[in-house]
Amino acid sequence: MRFLSDYRHLISALTFRRVVNLLKLTSSYYLSLLMRRTIHWGNPYSISVEPSTLCNLSCPECPSGLKQFSRPTGILSKNMYYTILEELSDDLIYLILYFQGEPYTNNKILDFVQMAKQRKIYVATSTNGHYLDDNNAKKTVLSKLDRIIISLDGTDAATYRQYRRNGDFDTVIAGIKNLVKWKKELKSSTPFISLQFLVLKTNEHQIKEIKKLGKSLGVDSVDLKTAQFYHPNDRDVPIPSNRKYSRYHLLKNGNYVLNNKFPNHCYRMWSTCVITWNGWVVPCCFDKNADHNYGDINELPFSEIWNGDETNKFRNAIFRKRTCFEICRNCTEGLRR
Repeated sequence: MRFLSDYRHLISALTFRRVVNLLKLTSSYYLSLLMRRTIHWGNPYSISVEPSTLCNLSCPECPSGLKQFSRPTGILSKNMYYTILEELSDDLIYLILYFQGEPYTNNKILDFVQMAKQRKIYVATSTNGHYLDDNNAKKTVLSKLDRIIISLDGTDAATYRQYRRNGDFDTVIAGIKNLVKWKKELKSSTPFISLQFLVLKTNEHQIKEIKKLGKSLGVDSVDLKTAQFYHPNDRDVPIPSNRKYSRYHLLKNGNYVLNNKFPNHCYRMWSTCVITWNGWVVPCCFDKNADHNYGDINELPFSEIWNGDETNKFRNAIFRKRTCFEICRNCTEGLRR
């Protein structure tokens, strides 16, 4: 029933114009596959907008946690966000208020949610759960946020801290309880609460336990996620031993490689993109340092960037050899199990 309610909220974001736009995107993508050259119609049906690059944690495989960005860092302004919504909201079905950083470090995050909900867009975010005190949890429910992903990579404090460095297990548990409580008290069907468990060598023994914990907390789903590693062959990288929960497999020479078919096409390049806190438009969530910057919405309208030379050059390059891009070599699209 919980999933059905979530799907109902997503379907409610559909309008005639948005459905037509989605059909344009999909048909132009398949026509491009047939012609082996870029033909593109429509605006993105989904985007990720980065509220902040700041984070309170120091997770070892995250640019925010490591404080190792090679691009500008900062917090999304309300004016910038308004500009994005004004141009894209008519065609937008799904908005992800997350890229790098912890969204709740931007104190306007719930204002952003409400602005999108006023335009009948399905809105999701992802958090480490440390900012969900009683007041923020209530405001989150009242904002009508559709989906929230809360990272909890362990069922006890010691395991949790091995990856979520500087994190506090008890604070996250309390935050989840606050959110569940306010959903009940306000008789709200949103947000759909997804507990995300990043499977690592250090916690894979707790997979059954995290499912039990999620049920006892009253969340809507427990989702197991494979971990991305920048240097999978480093000795201290915690790749899980169970291949079912790993993006990588071990070769006979002792090296790890990604379990990926690497097809020379990608629907994401036609249907979605990421906008950083300062207005750069980049291909997808794997381009964490914005190495493939299509353009800056402070300088050009989004439509000119989305249909511009840099964007189409990247789309064409994907058809030739997708593996020539580092961001594609760690992508889960086409991941084998």
